[in-house]
Amino acid sequence: DPLVRRREVPGVLVRLDPAPEGAASGPLPLVFDSPHSGTTYPADFGYAAPFDILRSAEDAFVDELFATAPGHGASLLAALFPRSYIDPNRHEADIDVSLIDGEWPGPLAPTRRSRRGMGLIRRILRHDLPVYDRRLTVAEVMARIEQYHRPYHAELKDMLDSAHGRWGCVWHVNCHSMRSLGRKPGDPPFGGEGKPRADFVLGDLDGQACAADFREMVRETLVGFGYRVVLNKPFKGAELITRYSDPCRGRHSLQIEINRRLYMDEHKVEKTADFDRLKADIDRLIAAIAAFVRDRSAGR
Repeated sequence: DPLVRRREVPGVLVRLDPAPEGAASGPLPLVFDSPHSGTTYPADFGYAAPFDILRSAEDAFVDELFATAPGHGASLLAALFPRSYIDPNRHEADIDVSLIDGEWPGPLAPTRRSRRGMGLIRRILRHDLPVYDRRLTVAEVMARIEQYHRPYHAELKDMLDSAHGRWGCVWHVNCHSMRSLGRKPGDPPFGGEGKPRADFVLGDLDGQACAADFREMVRETLVGFGYRVVLNKPFKGAELITRYSDPCRGRHSLQIEINRRLYMDEHKVEKTADFDRLKADIDRLIAAIAAFVRDRSAGR
């Protein structure tokens, strides 16, 4: 697309920015990122879990759902590597030491996510299925941080800082998908007696990551489209909005979780016939967010 500027680090990330002549009203201080939609599995992954179940960890097709962002004046960043390899939505010190062969040389700050096997480097899938049949060397984990995790964060930080430096404000939408059913420990990998989730969950760290008017505009827009939307339950947001949000300084971050049943077959990791309809609604949502940002940033 000649109206979109594309920058790619092979296997790591792709960044799309509106060309100066691309968006109808010019670029905006608006950044979308999709950290969990990557499908380029590195050759040194060395996983032992069945590949079809490993793929269930992907936020499949979320980057495609938001691909029209540059046409509305926004930028889009997407990871190309899978979250099961290393998770950019975790702090790099959120390491499960039981997975490491040797003594970790850097700082450690494991969270409850690590204890559940879902920290920086995922240890299990679906509560009881291990990703590996081995422990990872210190060198392996350090390489993943240096070659994948840090470059993703550096790129996103550059995008947000550049927008904030130009306009004095920036809005960041962190894009994800979620399983259609909430699961409890002991549930089988597929199916089970889970509780159906809402269509969308908006996370703002319980009001700490963005101004309320931004969150409410997104919520009201989605409700107006006919979707069921809940706030901060069960997903409040994680590292990417925690690290980059500061509403008092005009840095607003909001996490969006989309129910996978709206657009894909969760078992096969394939789009359904509903994908195009949801994509059209996401495009309308992006347009509404862009209009909001254009209004708030006018004159800055």
